[in-house]
Amino acid sequence: MTRSTLLAAAALALLGAYPLSANPPAAASGGHPTVVELFQSQGCSSCPPANANLNAIADRPDVLALSFAVTYWDQLGWKDTFGSPRWTARQWDYARRAGRPQVATPQVIVNGGPAIVGSNRQQLDATIARAGPPRGGPALGFDRGVVTVGAGGHAAASTVWLVRYDPRVREVPIRAGENGGKTLPHRDIVRELVRLGDWNGTPATFHLPATTAQGLASAILVQQGPGGPITAARRL
Repeated sequence: MTRSTLLAAAALALLGAYPLSANPPAAASGGHPTVVELFQSQGCSSCPPANANLNAIADRPDVLALSFAVTYWDQLGWKDTFGSPRWTARQWDYARRAGRPQVATPQVIVNGGPAIVGSNRQQLDATIARAGPPRGGPALGFDRGVVTVGAGGHAAASTVWLVRYDPRVREVPIRAGENGGKTLPHRDIVRELVRLGDWNGTPATFHLPATTAQGLASAILVQQGPGGPITAARRL
């Protein structure tokens, strides 16, 4: 292959990665973190390694790590102390959107797209690096309890979510089920997921609702429909 052919191939590859109408994506950062969602259960014997991996990346400024405790293990001996049917429904939204016929734990979803088991740290790190930050969405701002969502041309209809999660380490003694006798550490357990409203490309503002929960951290997600890609994220 000639040098000119190689250069042409490289140019085509770059055009495929970055369409002419878009700028190359910025690197993930505290203001534009890669969103890593873990679906897990305290009743699942395969989940502790994935939990440990999420715990290990929870302090990374370029990652928003979120742990969702599902409920379909609850009838098998141990009811998850953080479980919610809403988190099970969220995992099913991802499954249906991707054409998967079932859900399972553990499962990691990155930026609302790629799905992996999450137990292999090397694979998890590689998936995060390959995904980078959410892209294609609006700029997000925050000031004194008000979230601002910027304009976006030809934007797909999206949901603006407020997620509140517990960044502290929670040591939970498991007294029954597959993990009976173990004490499992949890971090970034999601406690609230509030739909602030919709966004379709027009600038919008949203006032954050009050909460009685103490010690929770917050973030904003912009997501293209149930189980769709996350196009913007910001810690508050």
